[in-house]
Amino acid sequence: MILSMTGFGRAESVFEGKKITIDIKSLNSKSFDLNIKIPLRYKEKEFEIRKILNDRIIRGKVDCYINMENLEESTDVKINKSLIGSYISELRNIASDGPEFEYLKMAVRLPDAITSRPDELSEGEWEALAKIVNAAVDRFEEFRKTEGKILHEELERNIQNIDKYLSKVVPFEEERIVAVKERYQKSLKEFENVDETRFYQEMAYFTEKLDISEEKVRLSQHLKYYKEVMDNEDFNGKKLGFISQEIGREINTLGSKANHAEIQKLVVMMKDDLEKIKEQTLNVL
Repeated sequence: MILSMTGFGRAESVFEGKKITIDIKSLNSKSFDLNIKIPLRYKEKEFEIRKILNDRIIRGKVDCYINMENLEESTDVKINKSLIGSYISELRNIASDGPEFEYLKMAVRLPDAITSRPDELSEGEWEALAKIVNAAVDRFEEFRKTEGKILHEELERNIQNIDKYLSKVVPFEEERIVAVKERYQKSLKEFENVDETRFYQEMAYFTEKLDISEEKVRLSQHLKYYKEVMDNEDFNGKKLGFISQEIGREINTLGSKANHAEIQKLVVMMKDDLEKIKEQTLNVL
């Protein structure tokens, strides 16, 4: 089954007055390359989050953004009134003619005047966060499947095109050999005392050199194998990439042995579809 490396998924939920939103998106890459932005509150769980993403996404250049928004007023702030009073008293002693409000503005900026009570991440909140991460990956995977179906259709069409062009080579094969033989025989008439045995040996050698039957068989096998892997194996992007390289080798050899204008045209069309296959295969997981 084809899965695209391109994907997007979003999930959000509310836990104890905190709205948590997670966005995941990816592009193609040779390995798993994760860029994650996470609130300081959840920093201690970054390793666990990375493991979830790595295990499920497998490959791709991935961006993960986790946002947390407080929906309720925070009660975690503590105003140290006695300390602020001491600050104001000292400030008044230094500058006795200043307004009281100015002393207060300066005092609240001094150390420990206003503090926040520590709020540790509870096990319940971590479980809620992990659930949202997995929900975002679920949506991300659905996107990958949808994109994968489109990729599958395009790749199958390109493979069928190459196979169709390959079948069109057959009528030109014998025609090509006959044309070469006629050209040699015409040249032969211009000379006297030519060794016919040597002539036919040269023809046999030249015919063997132009023979493309093996290339056609191997190319046909590679096309069938590509389709089998595409239809039946998971996470097959790298393998499909290797097969497309083998397809390219056979097409190139076919072109170098063609020695016929119409076959060369068919080879050019095969190469055009092969380039599309290579480009699309880079985006297969």
